[in-house]
Amino acid sequence: MDLTEGTQEEKQNRSKKMMLWFGIGSLIMTFAGLISAFIVSRKREDWLEDFQLPNAFLISLILIIVSSVTLIVAKKALKQNNLQGVTIGLLFTFVLGVAFIYNQFAGFGELIEAGYNFTGPTSNVTVSFIYIIAVVHIAHVIAGLIALIVVIYNHFKKKYNSENMLGFELASIFWHFVDILWVVLFLFLYFFRYII
Repeated sequence: MDLTEGTQEEKQNRSKKMMLWFGIGSLIMTFAGLISAFIVSRKREDWLEDFQLPNAFLISLILIIVSSVTLIVAKKALKQNNLQGVTIGLLFTFVLGVAFIYNQFAGFGELIEAGYNFTGPTSNVTVSFIYIIAVVHIAHVIAGLIALIVVIYNHFKKKYNSENMLGFELASIFWHFVDILWVVLFLFLYFFRYII
């Protein structure tokens, strides 16, 4: 479809989605840079070869995957104008997002208990990269949670229905991207020592 076709509202909706995809593209580049730096740094003498990710990171992986499922359920309910289903799906997604962040910080606690701090004499480049990657991702999950709060607020104001879903769709796209991003980052960090 030609981007210039359709009503003014349809054109605006397409441009808003396009802007979101441009933003997502820049985030992909940011994390690609972090991963590249991680790969290059493995040549350093202080690199940990046998490092294990914290168990809490695995729990957070499961939580964020489930949060995508609950958001899909909420969107399906919205398409059917099932407002109660939308409410339940959105609230579960938000709670799972908060639980994800909690488990990320629990993972940092596991790293510290294992004797690996972000900086100082007990730090090393491997774990410092893991901290940076996780914290930058957490910042984007927080942005996703803020978007969810806006969507929940608008939902309670009855702004969305099966004919008007733009804000909901934009937040969903971003949330699913952040979720997929953590899956990719987790798998990369978990299997890195086997593939490089």
